Amino acid sequence: MSKTTAVAAKKKPSAKRAEVGAAMLGRDIFVAALEREAVEVIFAYPGGASLEIHQSLTHSKIRTILPRHEQGGSFAAEGYARATGKAGVCMGTSGPGATNLVTAIADAFMDSCPLIAITGQVSQAMIGRGAFQETDIIGVTLPIVKHSYLITNINDIPRIVKEAFYIAQSGRPGPVVIDFPKNIQQQKTQPVWPTLDQIKKGLRGYTQPDLKADELALNEIMGLIEKAERPVLYCGGGIITSGAAAELKKFAEATNIPVTTTLMGVGGFPETHPLSLRWLGMHGAASANWAVNGEYAYRKDPNGPMAKLKDGADLLLAFGVRFDDRVTGKFEEFCKHGTIVHVDIDASELNKNRKAHLPIVGDIKDALTRLNKLVAKRPMQKKHTAWLAQIAEWKEKAPFAYRITPEIANSDHMVDHLQGQENEVILQQMVIETLYEMTKGEAYITTGVGQHQMWAAQWYKYKHPRQYISSLGLGSMGYGYPAALGVKVALPDKQVIDIDGDGSFLMNIQELATAHIEKIAAKAIILNNQHLGMVVQWEDNFFAGNRGHTYLGDPDHRAEIYPDYVRVCNSFNVKCERVMYKKDLRAAIQRMLDADEPYVLDVVVPYSTHVLPFIPAGKTVADMIWKA
Repeated sequence: MSKTTAVAAKKKPSAKRAEVGAAMLGRDIFVAALEREAVEVIFAYPGGASLEIHQSLTHSKIRTILPRHEQGGSFAAEGYARATGKAGVCMGTSGPGATNLVTAIADAFMDSCPLIAITGQVSQAMIGRGAFQETDIIGVTLPIVKHSYLITNINDIPRIVKEAFYIAQSGRPGPVVIDFPKNIQQQKTQPVWPTLDQIKKGLRGYTQPDLKADELALNEIMGLIEKAERPVLYCGGGIITSGAAAELKKFAEATNIPVTTTLMGVGGFPETHPLSLRWLGMHGAASANWAVNGEYAYRKDPNGPMAKLKDGADLLLAFGVRFDDRVTGKFEEFCKHGTIVHVDIDASELNKNRKAHLPIVGDIKDALTRLNKLVAKRPMQKKHTAWLAQIAEWKEKAPFAYRITPEIANSDHMVDHLQGQENEVILQQMVIETLYEMTKGEAYITTGVGQHQMWAAQWYKYKHPRQYISSLGLGSMGYGYPAALGVKVALPDKQVIDIDGDGSFLMNIQELATAHIEKIAAKAIILNNQHLGMVVQWEDNFFAGNRGHTYLGDPDHRAEIYPDYVRVCNSFNVKCERVMYKKDLRAAIQRMLDADEPYVLDVVVPYSTHVLPFIPAGKTVADMIWKA
């Protein structure tokens, strides 16, 4: 052996090098990069600036689903992401195709959903010249993305795609936009495929050490729990995103602390569990709102004094939440008399809406895992018996409830259609309650936005993470059915049902064609009251019932149900039936559940039903209306 060979033999093996591939077109490199990220499905609508990528997709193992509108496709990608935890992928062409993705991008940003939104772009030479179907989608989406890329060099494609998926799925998830000019799609080069470690090293402004809560802070939490008489766990979407549901359940049971969630956190703790308070906030459980804030006498004047009847939490453990205004009401009054501990992976959320006494940056799954170890070493002596008894009293006093009032029975649509059979009226809550019973609480539920969204959260008890999927931060109507398509694609063996309103369902009704053509057996229940129900509720409460363009039916034929969803759905070759009487409801739901294809139930309900409890925006628990 020569001296040179001997020296070489002693050298440490080099780090894994990037792989170099055969020469390929830019469009093929891009699709190959998606395949390397284990993309299973892409929801993509073609156009002039993206058709070349579609040509490459025809030769790919990735399933391409053609939505009938880019917004529908992007909501479907969100549904897929929310159901799996993996990044959903959607694509549109330049200009209007790109701008039609914007609502879903904003929605994903608000709800911390990993989304890769790909847009075709005009050729580089035409950018900035007002070319046909040109839009600066990077500029348009700048405030609502976690990151964005305009590809300017074909050799950057492998790096950009790998970075995009890493950024979208790591830390606090969110949307990433990749804008892909047409001329680069048409160029050719040898791709160099970087490793994930190489990608992480190159992201100096993004990559952080593993975000772990400080050990001293965790011990301080333990000390606060030992001193507390009335502790409450307040948990949000971070529990689900981090996969910490099992750790949360173990911690709650070991400490005997009751758990309330945000709507984003629904399913993160089983709602059938004795320690569950369900969810809190504007339309949340009265018992949960009282447990956090204390019970107050109802005040008719929102500017009047607050008269406390019973104390709420003296310790609020806020895990993976953002203190959204729909939860807190008036920020400074939320848990005013309790010590607040806030643990979140995103430091920007700490002290943003509600000042915490102990703010902690850290991944919540890691924090709960370590807290469980601390509890195992020094088990809790307090059982909080008196506190749990008080909560049980509140639960019994103010459960979610409904009743048929004379106003409901005599509302025009009920009188028109029931004709003396007012006892056969179907309330929205009845529908969801029956669905819950018939599915044994195992269905995956998506929703549009409005009253039905709140009732779907109130009357279906969620046992699993990712089981309730809704547009919650942005509140985007038209979300429910496209999202159900994405969830069903991700979970083909599960019952996936969109609980929707007639207004919200109509906004993306064209996706019935996608469901039929792609054979996606997502179901939908339309709670059809011919009105924008939630806005009507606000009109009733704040504008003496004056209707400001909230009627969705045909004013010249008010007795008719308009549009006729049965005929509309049938025109898409999707089965649909209308349910008018309570006696027919259960059998109709069973037919829907038994179907192995898309199926819609159009259930006629009154528009005068209100969602209760109700805390008006910006108000307090003292302003909560909790019974009819």
